Amino acid sequence: MTQTQAPSTGTSSGNWAEPKPTALLVLADGTVLEGFGLGATGTAVGEVCFNTAMTGYEEILTDPSYAGQIITFTFPHIGNVGTNEEDIETVNMAATPGARGVILQSAITPQSNYRATRNLNDWLKARGVIGLCGIDTRALTVLIREKGMPNAVIAHEASGKFDLATLKKEAAAWPGLEGMDLVPMVTSGQRFSWDETPWVWGQGFGRQTNPEFHVVAVDYGIKRNILRLLAGSGCKVTVVPAKTSSEDIMALKPDGVFLSNGPGDPAATGAYAVPVIRKLIDSGTPTFGICLGHQMLGIAVGGKTMKMHQGHHGANHPVKDLTTGKVEITSMNHGFAVDKDSLPKNVEQTHVSLFDGSNCGIALKDRPVFSVQYHPEASPGPRDSHYLFTRFTDMMRQAKRKIA
Repeated sequence: MTQTQAPSTGTSSGNWAEPKPTALLVLADGTVLEGFGLGATGTAVGEVCFNTAMTGYEEILTDPSYAGQIITFTFPHIGNVGTNEEDIETVNMAATPGARGVILQSAITPQSNYRATRNLNDWLKARGVIGLCGIDTRALTVLIREKGMPNAVIAHEASGKFDLATLKKEAAAWPGLEGMDLVPMVTSGQRFSWDETPWVWGQGFGRQTNPEFHVVAVDYGIKRNILRLLAGSGCKVTVVPAKTSSEDIMALKPDGVFLSNGPGDPAATGAYAVPVIRKLIDSGTPTFGICLGHQMLGIAVGGKTMKMHQGHHGANHPVKDLTTGKVEITSMNHGFAVDKDSLPKNVEQTHVSLFDGSNCGIALKDRPVFSVQYHPEASPGPRDSHYLFTRFTDMMRQAKRKIA
């Protein structure tokens, strides 16, 4: 599996010779895929996953949940709308840029979009993200579906000279995401407030000036659009670092607590996060979690999490809301899942994947607490799940009425 496809130069010659590969993807089992380098030069090690989204590559590449991963896009035309400074999802700009590497089928073409400020190749280079193009991404996707998400090294060297033996050793030696706490790489270093609301055509982003609720968001790698939707739903948002104690959170007198998305193994991050979450649950404070926050909430209420074979990564995943019977198309990015069979009797399964039946949401029967596995804020992806933010604000409003 070493087939390469050279980027088109738009010229032809009778003396054409296939260019020398300038990038490699070296899998932990020794498989070597040759391609052509994009973005930054150097090497990076991570877990290779595939993403099926057709749009939103900038949002995907800057999602902190992808820390520790190398993304291969199944859609061939990545980069055609360029990049801009508004679609970045990373909140902590001093932290890891998100994905460690990117794999494309086709070379990056010149950008064609009125919002573009930079070509994707230049953007990758500036952010230190290594890219590779010119391989059969369909074949790589099939490999992942059959064998699971492999550990690998992605390498880019303009000279085409690689120490293959060393790269193979590095790929084989990397321990993988199981047992790995990556949240310290992406969480914010200090507390801050957020009031920016979602983007509106012709207006851009707005500001929340008259909030009804105060939400404390625990940052395990939170995305900007989550914060925007909370603010747009009438919330004053205070973002706190991942290791903030329950006492410090409750001292802020929140009407609700949000547990964010993030990268890595929920059981590893849960070593310090789960005890905090349990105290928040016991306080009776309305709580909403997504992605990693959902997984650690599942652990906090007595459930277990498990590593998935190929994970869920894309913007076309059907999920059924068991509380309403409706099906929504969702944006997903996770390689771990809550084991639905491990959930105790006081926990209700509220959402389920229609792809594989895996758990996609839970709610406590005796507390104002719920969570979902997928990304209801989308960005990228469909907006079918925005109703969950309304469900959260309704929960906080009801709790405030009980107190009054």
